[in-house]
Amino acid sequence: MESNLGNHPVSNTLSTACRFVRRIAADHGGRMLTERHLEIFVAIAEEGHFGDAAQRVGITQPPLSQGLRRLEALLGVRLFDRERGVSLTEEGALLLPHARRALIAMAELRETGAREEADGQRLRLGLPPELPPRLGASVAAAPVRAGVRGRVSVVTAPTATLLTDVSAGRLDLAVIRHPAVLHGLAAGPVTLLPTWLLTPDDTGDAPTGRSSRGGAAAGGASPPDPRDATSEPDRRAGGARAGRFLPHAVRPRAEAPAAHDLFLDTLAGRGRRVETVVVSDERAGLALVAAGQAVLVTADETLTADGVARRPTTDPALPLRLRVVWDARRLAAAHADGAAEALVGVLASAHQPGREKAR
Repeated sequence: MESNLGNHPVSNTLSTACRFVRRIAADHGGRMLTERHLEIFVAIAEEGHFGDAAQRVGITQPPLSQGLRRLEALLGVRLFDRERGVSLTEEGALLLPHARRALIAMAELRETGAREEADGQRLRLGLPPELPPRLGASVAAAPVRAGVRGRVSVVTAPTATLLTDVSAGRLDLAVIRHPAVLHGLAAGPVTLLPTWLLTPDDTGDAPTGRSSRGGAAAGGASPPDPRDATSEPDRRAGGARAGRFLPHAVRPRAEAPAAHDLFLDTLAGRGRRVETVVVSDERAGLALVAAGQAVLVTADETLTADGVARRPTTDPALPLRLRVVWDARRLAAAHADGAAEALVGVLASAHQPGREKAR
């Protein structure tokens, strides 16, 4: 309770309430308004009798009366009119709803703390949006299945955000895209997940990229180029889109700069410039593919739609590179090292042939 109750809406309309607010917001020379003070006050207000209120809070009447006098001295107001039985003064009526809410909030806080202690610590996990949903679920469940105590909370965020949050202690563990600058974080081995190329199905496998020498001629399909960054099936064109290359739908570079650059460098590894169109997520990219406006590389084997063809990316291979990162000191202090091992194991088993040394 900040400075004993802070601001009250009623104080804007009653001059008495205004004076009351000023008094309870003042410095009281180190004296503290406690939960016990509020319990005594609410009990007296609701019971309307000192004896019944004392029985309700589990004390005798003398300490109850003493507690009320201390509260009134602390606030500098009279809360009850004792000349007419036990009735609330104007200041007491103003305080009552706030005191009730404060007591409820403190009770909820204690219950939350008890649940946290009983359930163990909360394990905060971050996942990148490129992680396939099925694998993401397995990763989140891994610590629990490995016997790590605690509740798991999961957030999805770009790699750059996940790294910042793990470094700042807002997350305990995260799966990120590789490569990335780790800034001293511990990391597991790199796992490579297979991906698929999604293309508009009425163009065969639509060609991707655009020639650095000016692109295809307007009147027909461009001839195969041995330096093309895509395989022979990618050069086949048909329908209204014959003779032009479709851009790759990609997420913003700022989300994972190094991984983004590696992806484009791999596509352009045969001397061709690659065009991209930025999308907010893979669903937006899928919509562009279905509309014949782009192609998309995804690790989600369930991502598909009418009018979309898919095939594995093999020439060149465009795997999704992932690894687990954590702050070793914080995780050790929380006795949650097993959670990191569990995540690393699940991620590594997702595609064993894809493990590679970090570069």
